[in-house]
Amino acid sequence: MLKTRITEMVGIKHPVMLAGMNQVSDPGLVAAVSNAGGLGVLAVSAFTPEDTRRYIHEIKKLTDKPFGVNQALVRPLAKEKIEVAIEERVPVLCYSLGKPTFIERVHAYGGKVFGAVTTSKHAARATQLGVDCMVVTGHEAAGHGGQVTSLVLLPIISGVVKTPLIASGGFFNGKGLAAALMLGADAIWMGTRFLVSQECKVAAPFKALIVKAMEEDTFYSAAFDGMPSRILKSRAAEEYLKKRGAHVLNWLSSAMAVKRMMGLSWMEFIKASRKMSRGEERLRLFEQAQMADFSMRLQKAIDGDAENGIMPAGQSIGGIKDVPTCREIVDRIIVEAEQELDKVPKIRVS
Repeated sequence: MLKTRITEMVGIKHPVMLAGMNQVSDPGLVAAVSNAGGLGVLAVSAFTPEDTRRYIHEIKKLTDKPFGVNQALVRPLAKEKIEVAIEERVPVLCYSLGKPTFIERVHAYGGKVFGAVTTSKHAARATQLGVDCMVVTGHEAAGHGGQVTSLVLLPIISGVVKTPLIASGGFFNGKGLAAALMLGADAIWMGTRFLVSQECKVAAPFKALIVKAMEEDTFYSAAFDGMPSRILKSRAAEEYLKKRGAHVLNWLSSAMAVKRMMGLSWMEFIKASRKMSRGEERLRLFEQAQMADFSMRLQKAIDGDAENGIMPAGQSIGGIKDVPTCREIVDRIIVEAEQELDKVPKIRVS
């Protein structure tokens, strides 16, 4: 068994965590990872506060193990959803893109706060704010990874902060976990590997694409949702890149659809848009509309629409060749990591 600062802090058996993947990490997947001894994390940025509470209740029915909630603080109704998570005493609150003003309230009931960072500057700032742990996101990651690879970023950040670290970006097996621990991390955070699991609701066509893919079969571009992001190569993604400037009407239509789905009034919608334009992302209005359109295309991929759906995926796709259960994934990773770490004394020069 691998014990780290993270397993002790959160009360989990293994240093393996589910990435809070928007529209993908649902209660079933979250509970499956937590029940396997890791930490499941529910992504709520695309939900209403009411849905957030309902899904938290569903997770509590499916597992008695620790789990987390993940929210981008610049997204619509972020404050309200964080309030729900605090009221429900969620063990771990994960955030990105914003200032976590709620840390003391989470600590008051014994919860922990994890912040996502992509640079050593972000890490130093998060430490000053008082976060309990940082999710260090490298360039290899699905979605919005940083500009620096995990191999470089982890030892830099672990050398300048004392806060426990979770390695995100490029991790899918036990060798990766062992490497992350050697680089200064205390756990790994995986999205793409758990996306291709039996419990994940993503439809079979996109799981099959990932299983067949090689490590170079991703695009990294700001064309998809307005921010640099890593996306699985597919016919739909290739067509989208070719027609980059031809999607403006779709962006606006999708933005209105997202407004309706989240139950936002026009005042709330405008307020959220202004907040995003002033935040760390500084997304202009048309970029926000572009992000809304991406959300709709992601849902199509989840539902199995290979003609129009677009799916984030990390470079770890090259090593993912099967569709096991979450428990099988976690158990396999731990066994392999222990085997790799056992080799270290043998190669040490005395």
